Amino acid sequence: MATAKLTNKNRCWWCGTDPLYVEYHDKEWGRPVHDDQKIFEMLILEGFQAGLSWITILRKRANFRKAFANFNPNKVAKFTAKDVQRLLKDAGIIRNRLKIKAAISNAQRFLEVQSEFGSFDKYIWGFVGHRTLRSSPPPQQGKLRATSAESDALSKDLKKRGFKFVGSTVMYAHMQATGMIDDHVQGCFRLKRR
Repeated sequence: MATAKLTNKNRCWWCGTDPLYVEYHDKEWGRPVHDDQKIFEMLILEGFQAGLSWITILRKRANFRKAFANFNPNKVAKFTAKDVQRLLKDAGIIRNRLKIKAAISNAQRFLEVQSEFGSFDKYIWGFVGHRTLRSSPPPQQGKLRATSAESDALSKDLKKRGFKFVGSTVMYAHMQATGMIDDHVQGCFRLKRR
C-alpha cells in the first residue's frame, strides 16, 4: 500500500499513524519555505537527523528550538565553547559534539551566504530554478530516490563554503521538507493540492 490512511485521508506511507508525524506530513512537508529562519531550522534539524529517524527529531523539535535560540542564525553563530558544553548536557536534544559544533559553524556560514546573496532563500532556491520540482508521474512507494542532481550540486557547493553534515542525501531530505522538491506519492491527498 503506497499511502497511510488516518481520518479518511490517504497519505504518503512513511508518516504512518503517529499524530506528530501525520501533522508534519499534512501541514509542513513539501510546502515551499522562503523564510530564512525556517530554512535555517530545517537545515540544522536535517543535519542532526543524519543517521537517525526523522520522528526522533520531530519529538525533540521543541527542545531543539529552545536550545538553539529558536533557530535564530545570528544568535547561534555567536555560541561559544560554553554553549557547546551546555548543549552536550541537554537531554532534550541529540547530544552529538560534532553535530552541535557543525550547527554553530553552519550558522556562521549561513550568515555569510545571506550577506553574499541578500538572503539564504535566494541562494538555495537557485538550485531548483526558484520553483518546486515535481516528478511526473508522482513517485510511488519503494521508488523514492534519496538524492538528485540538484541535491548533489547543493551539497557540493555548501561543502565548498564550509558547511558540515550537508551530504547529498541530507540535502535531498531538506529540499523535500522545504518544498523545493515535491515527493508526495500517488494517492496522497496532499498531491491533489498541487
